[in-house]
Amino acid sequence: MVKSKAEIKIVGEEYAGFYSCGLTMLGSSTMRRFDAVFEEEESVCMTSGDWLKLSVETKKSPLSEAYEVRTVFTNESEKDVTLEMMTSFLLPDIKADRVHRIQAFWSAEGRVLSQDLCDLNMEHAWNDMAYRVEKFGNVGSMPVRKFFPFVALEDRESHTFTAVQLYSPASWQIEMVVRKGDVVTLAGGIADGDFGQWKKTVKAGESFAAPKAVVAVGDSLEDVCDKLVKSQNPDISPVDHKMGITFNEYCTTWGNPTIDNLKKLADRIKGKGIQYLVMDSGWYSDCGYWWEHRGDWSINKKRFPGGLKELADYIRGCGMIPGIWFEFEVAAPKSGLYDIPDHFVKKDGVPLTIGGARFWDMEDPWVKDYLHKNVIDRLKDDGFGYIKIDYNDTMGIGCDGPEGPGENLRKKVLATQDFFRTLRREIPELVIENCSSGGHRLEPSFMELASQASFSDAHEIPSLPIIAANLHRVIRPDQSQIWAVMRGTDSDSRIYYSLCATFLGRMGLSGDVYDLTDHQWSLIDDAISFYGKVSDIIRDGKTTRIISEPRLYNDPRGSQLVIRTLGDRRLFVYHRFADSCSLDEFMRTRGLSFEGEIVGKYGNASEDFSAEVICVS
Repeated sequence: MVKSKAEIKIVGEEYAGFYSCGLTMLGSSTMRRFDAVFEEEESVCMTSGDWLKLSVETKKSPLSEAYEVRTVFTNESEKDVTLEMMTSFLLPDIKADRVHRIQAFWSAEGRVLSQDLCDLNMEHAWNDMAYRVEKFGNVGSMPVRKFFPFVALEDRESHTFTAVQLYSPASWQIEMVVRKGDVVTLAGGIADGDFGQWKKTVKAGESFAAPKAVVAVGDSLEDVCDKLVKSQNPDISPVDHKMGITFNEYCTTWGNPTIDNLKKLADRIKGKGIQYLVMDSGWYSDCGYWWEHRGDWSINKKRFPGGLKELADYIRGCGMIPGIWFEFEVAAPKSGLYDIPDHFVKKDGVPLTIGGARFWDMEDPWVKDYLHKNVIDRLKDDGFGYIKIDYNDTMGIGCDGPEGPGENLRKKVLATQDFFRTLRREIPELVIENCSSGGHRLEPSFMELASQASFSDAHEIPSLPIIAANLHRVIRPDQSQIWAVMRGTDSDSRIYYSLCATFLGRMGLSGDVYDLTDHQWSLIDDAISFYGKVSDIIRDGKTTRIISEPRLYNDPRGSQLVIRTLGDRRLFVYHRFADSCSLDEFMRTRGLSFEGEIVGKYGNASEDFSAEVICVS
């Protein structure tokens, strides 16, 4: 049974000392206030003589062998209290000698960073006095940047892993603290006043809840990750429970969709078993580069003279659900809205401007009304059943507002999440794709608001299957939409390499498919057919092994094998990179075997940069 504790730090009160100030706010004098502790099987409640209460509930997840942690601070005094730190979880005295973190940059999501604690200088001091602290996290509105909100501690002596995933859509932190003995206190939550410029005033009689955390214990990294991922409870559209395949035309038109080229595309892929045809950026405004006109959601009449309903109706007539791209949280310089400052997020009194965009204040009623008319009404009026929600930069450390920059930022992001909920409430069957330049929002509270997510912007690069496999540890594969971009110049091996990667998640197609030969199409058709036969393993199974040899994403060498199991069936997804070997040799050298009858296969891993998928019963 996992049982979490909690801590807070009140502004103005004493820090712990012993060389910890600026590294951690744990151990402050605030916690000495709580002189009464009430423990039950699933909860801990601490109260103070001046009517403050800090409660932690640790409950078994209804979906997996993990534990959900919810922490609430209640101010029952007659004075306002300002916090500058509050944990979502705090797990004391964990015996561990190794830590696993999951890194992320643009088109390089999911790399596992494993380090011995001694290499981080995390041995206790000779007299158990001074703090040892390793603190990491993210500040900004892209919660998956540099690191995922995840950590796993390993004790190699007992073969035990303790892992945590934070549900924090804005700035967050996780810290490991060693002080007395070689045991670790593991804590995390909203990025604090030092790390994320966060302060929160809890008024007399009010409460504040920290973001949820989920904790799992197991005997391997894949085991604890599976428990954490399965505890996620996404709001899947009722039309999206059968692992439908998506075609996104971005790598076909590169931001230049028209009614003619999309009709041509729809005609080419109809009847192929594809559920969604998604029109990406460039359908709006009347001129120029799509990037510079974001925020002006008027229809480009040069490209769609009859409006967008004509396109949506045509796609539905071809047996597919039409989708559309928006980046509705920003306005770009040529949108016609960029120089109207009143409704944008501000920093230092002026609109926060980053990389050619300004960010709408999603708490502003005017903004909500504008987006309802231009996004929700567009979906309803034109008949789109799928929306790809993109988000292409971060607001950074925080913004102006009534509280600290970090808390002001958190509220803006929560308002964005409320808009996601409004979309589903008003259009119940809508399929939402969570995209943020690919994977910058692959964080569980965002993933629970979407049916699918763009796994990465790694559209055609060699590391695509490596990223796709690594993401099994942090998001559900049935939500991870993986690009397979088809080109007329593709060899058989290249087609196998791309399409086999989609068996690590949701199959997503793109590219110049109307230029493909009948032979090339036959390879795609075979992949779609086999995908339908094994998609339940992808959706409902457990990833038991990820063996990936490459160290470099840009120059991968060796091979990768992912094994996912459901009941008596196992799915083997094998990719070869440079200097690789056959699947038989790869398995033999690791003491692995199929241990059953091969009941299906796709692809042929016969050379470097080829791949195959095998189903064994």
